[in-house]
Amino acid sequence: MSMPSLHARALRYLSRRDHSRAELMRKLAPYGTDEEIGVLLDRMGELSLQSDARMAENWVRSNNGRFGRARLQYELAQRGLARELIEEALTNGGMADELERARAIWQSRYSAAPIDAREWTRQSRFLLARGFAAEVVRAVLHGKPEHVVDESP
Repeated sequence: MSMPSLHARALRYLSRRDHSRAELMRKLAPYGTDEEIGVLLDRMGELSLQSDARMAENWVRSNNGRFGRARLQYELAQRGLARELIEEALTNGGMADELERARAIWQSRYSAAPIDAREWTRQSRFLLARGFAAEVVRAVLHGKPEHVVDESP
């Protein structure tokens, strides 16, 4: 059985999910030179088979119900996306209000507000690990209705 071509490998990766250019470079590195991979990815970009902007928007859209803004930014940066693309995706990604998302995620996990300091700490750690700002976590756990968070980084 022959080895799949570089192009076939790239298409196989992209058929599963959108990948950033940096992710594809990393995954294809064992199978070709940087120059070959760069030329291939340039061509795939021209044909709209690979797009960092599309990847970022799709990723935000599919994960904004699970994570806060900080975690979304971190995950996209780990995928090798430029800061400008990340900000654009977060702005255009159809994200609901940060406080509303935090409340929805909290309610899906917990049925009641914390009754003691230990439970408050546990619930706040859950939300903080999901990438929500401390002000948002306090507002959710204290049941404050007003929006107290500036969503800028």
